[in-house]
Amino acid sequence: MSIQVTATPITSAAMANNFASSVNKPITETSSRCLTESITTAHNFEVTSYSLLQGMSAGKFISSSTFNVGGYGWNIRIYPDGWKEDTGAYMSAFLCFCSGTTDAKVKFTFSLLEKDRKVNKLESSTLTFKPVGGTWGWEKFIENSKLKELLSRNDNRFTIRCVLTVLKEPRIEDSTVIVPVPQSDLQMHFANMLKDGEGMDVTFSVRDQLFNAHRCVLAARSSVFKAELFGQMKETTMKHVKIDDMEPSIFEALLHFIYTDTLPSNCDVDQNVALQHLLVAADRYGLDRLKAICEGKLCQRIDVQTVATTLALAEQHGTLQLKNACLRYLSSQGVLQAVKETDGFKHLTTSCPSIMVDILGTVAPP
Repeated sequence: MSIQVTATPITSAAMANNFASSVNKPITETSSRCLTESITTAHNFEVTSYSLLQGMSAGKFISSSTFNVGGYGWNIRIYPDGWKEDTGAYMSAFLCFCSGTTDAKVKFTFSLLEKDRKVNKLESSTLTFKPVGGTWGWEKFIENSKLKELLSRNDNRFTIRCVLTVLKEPRIEDSTVIVPVPQSDLQMHFANMLKDGEGMDVTFSVRDQLFNAHRCVLAARSSVFKAELFGQMKETTMKHVKIDDMEPSIFEALLHFIYTDTLPSNCDVDQNVALQHLLVAADRYGLDRLKAICEGKLCQRIDVQTVATTLALAEQHGTLQLKNACLRYLSSQGVLQAVKETDGFKHLTTSCPSIMVDILGTVAPP
């Protein structure tokens, strides 16, 4: 039995028609992208009276407090007499991996800063820390002879600034369909509520100024306002609440924060005294975030004229970080004697006499 197969030749015209047909069909496209995220934090490690540390012997170090970046704990280690015997002519500087899961990939720089923040030396590195407790840095960070010259013009002190970036594992995101999402405007709407005044149902009289607000907003943000405006207190039936022990500008800043979760930009709350009053108001109304913001700003504004009043404030309102910052400042060489001459110190000794024990323990530790 035989089978006959007849082949039909494909002409050039047929090939052209098939190609044209495929070209006219819609093309489906997909896409993806690789995202690599990172977290960067800077830590400043100030070293005072450095010459007293020399002579510790090789391998002995001092370390900064532990700081967290990307879920990992780190500190800076300085070896005044070198990491090893053969590097005794240098100061060694290392980054130590203190806590967290293994395989932390990082980029970091060490800068040696003079008292005017001028960068005297800069080193950088990129690596993956595997075991907790591992260190990486520079055995010969700076020659002691050069460091001696720097110390002579910088009151025997310097700062090591570490800028540390933790790199997260790359992830792949399917971006075939990307829907743009507008930025949140919730803060703007609440700010407009405060500004426009629509629906306000309570008025506060602060000294000689009146402020209108919404009971429900105040109660949602502050448990103290909730008790005053919706609890058993007399203010629940009042549409007018009087406050005599607060400056109007402080209450205005307090209201702005309640509605927007930010400090106002058009008032003087960034000044030291105003920040102190705002911290007191935040503590009074249970606004922990505002209290912490004020505490952080006050930590950056400590000087001879303000440290005593700030320390009294910290003691009275339980702000431990601010208290410790004040005590550290008082422990600096020659500072306490100058602070004793201020009116603030006299107020401190009468309003918080128990704090003198902490001051003596910091300035002259056993």
